[in-house]
Amino acid sequence: MTEYEFRLTLAQLNPAVGDIAGNAAKARAAREKARADLADVVVFPELFIAGYPPEDLVLKPAFQGACRAAIEQLARETADGGPAMLIGTPWAEDGKLYNACALLDEGRIAALRFKANLPNYGVFDEKRLFARGAPSGPVTISGVRIGVPICEDIWLEESEDYENVVETLAETGAEILVVPNGSPYARDKNDLRLSVAVARVTESGLPLVYLNEVGGQDELVFDGASFALNGDLTVAAQLPAFEEHVTTLVWQRWRSGWHCAGAIAAQPEGDQADYAACVLGLRDYVAKNGFPGVLLGISGGIDSALCAAIAVDALGADQVHGVMLPYRYTAAHAIADAGELAGHLGIRYEVLPIAEAVTGFEAILSGLFKNLPPDITEENLQARTRGTLLMAISNKTGLMVVTTGNKSEMSVGYATLYGDMNGGFNPIKDIYKTQVFRLASLRNSWKPDGALGPAGEVIPPDIITRPPTAELRENQTDQDSLPPYDVLDAILERLVEREEPLEQIIDAGFDRETVTRIDHLLNVAEYKRRQAAPGVKVTLKNFGRDRRYPITNRFRDHGEKLPAPDQTLVSRGSQASIDAFEG
Repeated sequence: MTEYEFRLTLAQLNPAVGDIAGNAAKARAAREKARADLADVVVFPELFIAGYPPEDLVLKPAFQGACRAAIEQLARETADGGPAMLIGTPWAEDGKLYNACALLDEGRIAALRFKANLPNYGVFDEKRLFARGAPSGPVTISGVRIGVPICEDIWLEESEDYENVVETLAETGAEILVVPNGSPYARDKNDLRLSVAVARVTESGLPLVYLNEVGGQDELVFDGASFALNGDLTVAAQLPAFEEHVTTLVWQRWRSGWHCAGAIAAQPEGDQADYAACVLGLRDYVAKNGFPGVLLGISGGIDSALCAAIAVDALGADQVHGVMLPYRYTAAHAIADAGELAGHLGIRYEVLPIAEAVTGFEAILSGLFKNLPPDITEENLQARTRGTLLMAISNKTGLMVVTTGNKSEMSVGYATLYGDMNGGFNPIKDIYKTQVFRLASLRNSWKPDGALGPAGEVIPPDIITRPPTAELRENQTDQDSLPPYDVLDAILERLVEREEPLEQIIDAGFDRETVTRIDHLLNVAEYKRRQAAPGVKVTLKNFGRDRRYPITNRFRDHGEKLPAPDQTLVSRGSQASIDAFEG
């Protein structure tokens, strides 16, 4: 028999960074849904009123003031007797700025909780932006003591500067843990989140509600996929991924503690989840930046075909414009395949030959180059011409250029064939070439929920089955050739994601000359990647904000065995002398 019931509404929503009024409007709409469900409280993700992550925008006093004014107005509105609100906001107090969660109830800001553990890795830089909050006890909502650890407050493992917020909450009488999050998508991250949550429930014995935001913000995609665990580690509820969702969980207090039995939504995994992330990331980048649609070069190759499918799924065919820009080396089958792709997707499509423009550039440069032999310069004029024409159409129409370079070729500086360094956003920037082929095949047999493109075969099979080496670069020489993509991607994954020494990669069975060549290309292409458009992040480490290599850099790994450290050269004082010195 139940002793008590507590209704908690989860607002898995898509805020826009800086759109304080719009985010507040979303909060009001969710509160009305919570009111209709007779909820006690509606909960919003981390820093919801500001949008997440706000980066250095949060340091502007005007922005801080606008966020506070919005929170104060929302607080006044809770005097109407409706549900309380637990909402994330930046909060300035006593000369410090906090990543906070505010409880708004009965017309006032009833409580504030500040994030104690600030992430400072990967895409996060919170130690520079926020002050650390002290671990605090629970807040009380409708007589129930709710613990509010914020995102990283449940993630960090024990360390010198780790504050065990969950332990503090359990010791001070919390009954349910409610965790507002801004946790970006990465492949297989759901398993990691669940393992962290299970560890906190196991340690505390308390049920846990994990609320994550959803939506794209620059290169990040937040997948939602919020969930709740009972104290016995059974799944109490699972929200959908990659879509906004507002739902009310009914928690019942039994003699053994709180328990909930909510709906369990199926979750996309692997390539399906990556594809859905690419769609959502492009959709929100276009919508939140106010573009009327997108423009992309259709080459007849696999990369632009996949990007076109993603664009149509994200925006609808009426907002996608494809342009084929053939030159003398463009194969007839490429032109035919590009036209077939455009027909399947139903997009506007044109063919604009570029020979006259390239010849014009060559004529302009002929006097300057007359005593110099032809080389890669002439070849790259094709890419630059295409990029110039695409940007001209973009400027005239307002459409954003979608670039189509995959991670494999971006890594080694080859993503230039179709003007891929010119544009606004790249949905496959973090997708290796081998996965590009998998995603194209996948899309022909499946499309994600909410996708606006047609079902069925949208990418011509010839594009998928054609040998990929044929489209690396037009006029490619033996010197420019790359190994097969399965080999290239395996080496790059070890170099980029794992940062393994070359000697370790060679010992794993890869050819030394190939490994050293790929490492060289990766290093010298750093400046090119800095010029590339932003793009969707789907791996834990990519060429976005979490890879910070200098362009000017003379260090090279020569694939030699790493020297063992000589511990005999290191003088170490005794602990007693160290303690005496430090006072």
